[in-house]
Amino acid sequence: MGLNIIDAKMLSKMFLAGAKNLEHKKEWINELNVFPVPDGDTGTNMSMTIMSAAKEVAAIENPDMASLAKAISSGSLRGARGNSGVILSQLFRGFSKVIREYDEINTAILASACDKAVETAYKAVMKPKEGTILTVARGAAKRANDLAAAGEKDLEVFLSEVIKEAEIVLAQTPEMLPVLKQAGVVDSGGQGLVEVLKGGFDVFLGKELDLSIEAAAKPAVKKEGLSPNIEAQANAEIKFCYCTQFLIMLNKTFNIKHEMDFKEYLSSIGDSIVVVADDEIVKVHVHTNDPGLAMQKALRYGSLTTIIIENMRLERDEKVSDMMEKQMQSTQIPSASDKEASQAQAEHKDTGFIAVSIGEGMNEIFRSLGVDYIIEGGQTMNPSTEDMLNAIEQINADNIFIFPNNKNIILAANQAKQLTKDKNILVIPTRTVPQGITAIINYVPDVSVEENEAVMTQEAANVATGQVTYAVRDTVIDDKEIHQGDFMGIGDKGILSVGTDLQTVAYEMISEMMKGREYELVSIYYGDVIKEEQAQELVSRVQADFGGCDVELQFGGQPIYSYVVSAE
Repeated sequence: MGLNIIDAKMLSKMFLAGAKNLEHKKEWINELNVFPVPDGDTGTNMSMTIMSAAKEVAAIENPDMASLAKAISSGSLRGARGNSGVILSQLFRGFSKVIREYDEINTAILASACDKAVETAYKAVMKPKEGTILTVARGAAKRANDLAAAGEKDLEVFLSEVIKEAEIVLAQTPEMLPVLKQAGVVDSGGQGLVEVLKGGFDVFLGKELDLSIEAAAKPAVKKEGLSPNIEAQANAEIKFCYCTQFLIMLNKTFNIKHEMDFKEYLSSIGDSIVVVADDEIVKVHVHTNDPGLAMQKALRYGSLTTIIIENMRLERDEKVSDMMEKQMQSTQIPSASDKEASQAQAEHKDTGFIAVSIGEGMNEIFRSLGVDYIIEGGQTMNPSTEDMLNAIEQINADNIFIFPNNKNIILAANQAKQLTKDKNILVIPTRTVPQGITAIINYVPDVSVEENEAVMTQEAANVATGQVTYAVRDTVIDDKEIHQGDFMGIGDKGILSVGTDLQTVAYEMISEMMKGREYELVSIYYGDVIKEEQAQELVSRVQADFGGCDVELQFGGQPIYSYVVSAE
């Protein structure tokens, strides 16, 4: 006679085994990703999500169903990374809502829990797409309900049939998503879910597995000398001292020619120039050694307001001092009360800003635009919901805008919003760093957060983005044959250019972005492996062929992506 119930101790083992199996298979799952880019991929994101929960589960000495459900739900929610990780966490969240009410679970309860898991996950995604992990989960849940309705009580038969159905649906995903079929792979998120189920079933069948979960390794503390990051900050050259920002209240005509002339003048006295105009207001940002010259020029077009001038050398020195102090105290872990005291001492304000970014140049741009907290991450490592919550905790503000700047981070940001009760969190769904920059530029302090949310969301959506990186494997996408080591220009909706010459691929990508559109501004951010002279060659070529728009060059310092380009 087969086993008809699962208690908390067995379910705990099954969850840990599922987590370990996913952890072991993560690199293989990463290989299933359609885009062959060197990013933090689906397997990595799902593994880090479930391992966050596994650590909490492993810490429970004598689990009951309620404590186990809480550990699975809370741990996965906070550890969720990337879209696939967030969806996995929502599946666990829905599943946990049902099982926490019971001391033991049978096939009927499991079927109900699977239903709730799928319902919760689908609700978390604004536009659910079939042929993904959601479809696999729904197929498994349907099979579970069919078996329960038919009176199946033997859990071995029940679980075996549910996993078989999940594998059948997974095999069908290429027929649902043409991009999967063209690449010759199944959905990577769906594969990850199947591995979790198979790992849990192995333990249920009595297989002897290593279920130990290692705690996260603590970083080694450097006892002497400055860290490389602090030394780099201390030795960084600041060519232009003053970060200068102001608004021009227009009382004269300010057309495209005036804007280009004004930018050209600012370029002669500084860098990091941003000029955004509408019918009545011009927002200006520039790094310069003489703020007065910038403001004198601006007075020709109207009166000035909201003037902010910051000495970046002093800020740099203060930052280095703070970093040195933190390094000296790094052997101590601050308690929750210490964090609260630190937050209480910070000046309270109405609105704060969090941006996900990577690369010192990109980070500096966000800082200069008023971002309070930068989460290092983005393409190469998707921040978790916990990372978002930690950032929110550090900002003493009533309203906090979050700029995820990556389509794979938006769900985690929204999840952090739902978990925050004492502050008003507004997630601007920026899918790229340039969209985030444009969004915050359009922030106006004198209007409501709701109005700012609407304007920033709209302006970000008007920004087209292209990114140049390299392929990590052979594949075919959008009818383009790609070989390992090729450079790829990736646009908002697919591959725009492929080739072996980086500069040519970048130029062809920009050319494709410009087709059929009349953009006024192209911004080129060059990465950490690109020399400025090399980037300037690209700018000159774009200026020569697209003379109708202004072309700006900025140091982004981002890894992985040699160029990030925006057009608006």
